[in-house]
Amino acid sequence: MALQKPNRKRKAITKDSPEADEVVLSDGGGDLEPGFLDGVLSQSEDEESDESTSDFSEDDDGSFGSLEDCEDYQTSNKLLSHLEDRRGDSSKINGSSISVLDIPEPNEDETQTNHVIVEDANGNPRYIYGQIDPVYASDDSDAPETTNTIGNIPLSFYDSYPHIGYDINGKKITRPAKGEALDTLLDSIDIPKGWTGLTDPNTGKPLELSGEEMDVLKRIQMNEVPEEGYDPYPATVEYFSGKTETMPLSAAPEPKRRFVPSKHEAKRVMKIVRAIREGRIMPYKPPSEENEEDLDVKRYDIWANEAPRPDHPMNVPAPKLPPPGYDESYHPPPEYLPDLAEKKAWEEADEEDREKEYLPADHSSLRKVPGYDRFIKEKFERCLDLYLAPRIRRSKLNIDPESLLPKLPSPEELRPFPTTCATIFRGHEGRVRSLAVDPSGVWLASGGDDGSIRVWDLLTGRQLWQVKISSDEAINAVRWRPGADAVILSVAAGEELYFIVPPITSPELESHSRSILDAGFGYATSNPSSDSTKNTPVAQWTRPAAHLSDSGVLLKAHLRSTIKVISWHRRGDYLATVSPSGQTSAIAIHTLSKHLTQQPFRRLKGLPQSAQFHPSKPIFFVATQRTIRSYDLSKQELLKIIQPGARWISSFDVHPLGDNLIVGSYDKRLLWHDLDLSVRPYKTLRYHKKAIRQVGFHAGGLPLFADASDDGSLQVFHGKVVGDMMENATIVPVKVLRGHKVVKDLGVLDLDWHPREPWMVSAGADGTCRLWM
Repeated sequence: MALQKPNRKRKAITKDSPEADEVVLSDGGGDLEPGFLDGVLSQSEDEESDESTSDFSEDDDGSFGSLEDCEDYQTSNKLLSHLEDRRGDSSKINGSSISVLDIPEPNEDETQTNHVIVEDANGNPRYIYGQIDPVYASDDSDAPETTNTIGNIPLSFYDSYPHIGYDINGKKITRPAKGEALDTLLDSIDIPKGWTGLTDPNTGKPLELSGEEMDVLKRIQMNEVPEEGYDPYPATVEYFSGKTETMPLSAAPEPKRRFVPSKHEAKRVMKIVRAIREGRIMPYKPPSEENEEDLDVKRYDIWANEAPRPDHPMNVPAPKLPPPGYDESYHPPPEYLPDLAEKKAWEEADEEDREKEYLPADHSSLRKVPGYDRFIKEKFERCLDLYLAPRIRRSKLNIDPESLLPKLPSPEELRPFPTTCATIFRGHEGRVRSLAVDPSGVWLASGGDDGSIRVWDLLTGRQLWQVKISSDEAINAVRWRPGADAVILSVAAGEELYFIVPPITSPELESHSRSILDAGFGYATSNPSSDSTKNTPVAQWTRPAAHLSDSGVLLKAHLRSTIKVISWHRRGDYLATVSPSGQTSAIAIHTLSKHLTQQPFRRLKGLPQSAQFHPSKPIFFVATQRTIRSYDLSKQELLKIIQPGARWISSFDVHPLGDNLIVGSYDKRLLWHDLDLSVRPYKTLRYHKKAIRQVGFHAGGLPLFADASDDGSLQVFHGKVVGDMMENATIVPVKVLRGHKVVKDLGVLDLDWHPREPWMVSAGADGTCRLWM
C-alpha cells in the first residue's frame, strides 16, 4: 500500500477584538438552521491562547509553509462566497466576536470532518475541534488518581481551615460541603449507585465503589471466594492410573524401619553428654550489662580536636545534627501553628511532660523575631550546676520498694473471721434498712421500707414473729436493749419511737420486760410538775393503739422530727436518738424508767449524723458532717473535736476499750482514729468504689471490725489494739464478702456483729438479710 501524505493544516494567528465584548444577536437570528451550533464548543482563555500560539506548524526542514499550501484553506476559500451573506450573525466564543460560517452539508461520498470552521474578528477562518475521547490503552489506569498532595499528613491538621490540602498546581482544595440533617436523611433514602456512606480520607469526598468492587465485597460477606469463576470442588485428577505397570515408580520417603543407627555417631553424642554432665561444656549465657560496660576498655573521641579539612575518602567528618523542621521556622505553614487549646495545654503541662521545649510562632519577617526568652534562665541554671556540683561520687542506694512496706501477717494466721454466707433471710418487701442481733445471740430483728418488724431465728433463718407498725413510714432503725434481764426492742419509724416486747421469750422474762416499760407511767403520775415548766414537751410518751398493744408494742414516744439513729447506753436505761432534719431537737436523750426526754444541745454546729455513748466512761460522741465532738456528761463540757477529714460522715463506732474509733464516709473512705494519739486519723483505708453506709466493731472481744458499702460488698478487717502506749494498732484486711445485689445504686445498708461468735449479719437494698460465718 502507498503511504498517504499527512494532511498539514496551516492556521493564521488571530487576536481578540476589544470591541467585541458582548454577544450581538441580530433580529435575523432566525435564519440560522436548527442545530447549527451543535458541535461548536466553548474554550477557556488559556486554551485559546494555547491554540493561537500553536496555529503555526513547522515543516520538517524547520521553515514555516505558506497558507496557500494548506488544502483545508483552499477548500475554505471556495466557501467564502457562500458565507458572505451570513456575516451579520455573530456569536461570542471565548470572549471574542467570531462570525459563524454556514457550512454546507457534505455529500455522502465525502468523509465527514471532525471540526467546525468559524470566522474570527479579523475575517480569517478558524478551526474548532470537538472533545477528544481518549483510548483506553494505559497499563496503570487502575491506579487511583491522586488529587491531594499533602502526603502522609493527617486531615485532622486541617480541621480549623476551610481547605483540606493542595492539588498538583499548588491551589487549595476546598472542603466539600456537608448537608444538613434533612439532606442527610434524603440522601440516605435515595441511595445512589456505588454509595457506601464512607468518606475518602485523601479527598474528603464521599467514597463510591464501582460495580466490580461491590461484587467483591458481596462475595466476601457471603464467605465466598473473591475471584469470579473459582471452582471450590474441581474434578479429581487421577495421579495414579488403575493400570498395573511393570515397574511402578514411587517418590515416598524411606520408612523408619530401614534406618540403621550409626555406632560412631552414638559414641560422639555420649562423649558430649559426659562433658556436659562433668561441667567441661557450659551452656551459652548472654553477657550481662556489667560486662558490656568494661572500665578497662579505653574509648577515644575522634572528633574532639577536629579541624576543617577538604573532602577526601579517608576523612570521616563528625555526624551533623538533623536539620530543623517546619515548626522551627520563624514563618511556619499554618497547619503547624498551635491553636488556643493546644497553647493552653502546653502552658499548663509541666516542663518535663512537654513534648517540645518551644511553641511554633509565626513572624512576618526575620527582623521581627524576638530574643530567646529562656536565655537568662538557662545560663543561671548552668551556673548553679557548676556551683553546686558535688566533688565526690555518691553511690546510689539499691533499695527494694517491697522492703519499705510493713510486714503484715497472713490472713490465714488471723482466723477466725466470717468467710461465707450461711443463712439468707427473705420476707421483706423493699429495702431492709436496719437490723440488730439481741444480746443473747439467738434472735435477729430487722425492719425495712414495708413498715414491718420481723424477728428471726439466727441459725435456722425461720421467722418467729412479725408486726406491721406503719404503712406510710419506713423503719429507719432497729436496736435491742442491752442486758440479759429483759428483752426489749426499740424501733424508729418516722417521728415515732416504739418499744416492743416480742412474745418469743419465757413468760417470766416477758413479764419483767413489760414491768420495765410500765414503770415510767408511775413516775410521771407521781411527778406531774416535771414537764409543767415547759410550754411544749420535747416528746410525748403514750401507749400505742389497741391492735399494736395486742401484738407486743407497749410504748410509744412522739418526737418533732424523723428519727434516723438509735444508740443505747450500756446500762439499758438511757438511749439517744438522732434526727438530722431537726435543728434544735436533732439530738435527744431518753430515760426509759422515767419516760423523760431531754435535749442536751441548744445549738449544734453542723448537721448531726450519728451519736454514740462511750463503752465505759460518761462521754458522749456526736458526729456531724465533717467532725466528731466528744462531751463529758458529768462535767457538761466539750472534751475534743475529732477531725476525720471526710467530706460527709455516714456512721462511726467506738472500740470496746474506748480509745479508738472508726469512721465511715460517703466519699468511700474508712478512717481509724487513735484518740490518745491525735485528733487526725491514724489510718485512711480506701477499699470500696462507692459510699460506705455503716461500720462496726465486734463487741465480744474479738479484734474484728467491718464496713458496708453501696457497691454490694462488706470488707472485714483484723484490728489488734494493745494497752501498751509504745505500740500502734495493727490493721489488716482479711476478707471481702459479696452476695447482696445493688438496687438503684444502693447496696448494703446496715451490719451488726454476734455478741460472742465471729459472725456478722448484713441488711441489703435487695430485700434480704444475710448471716456470714
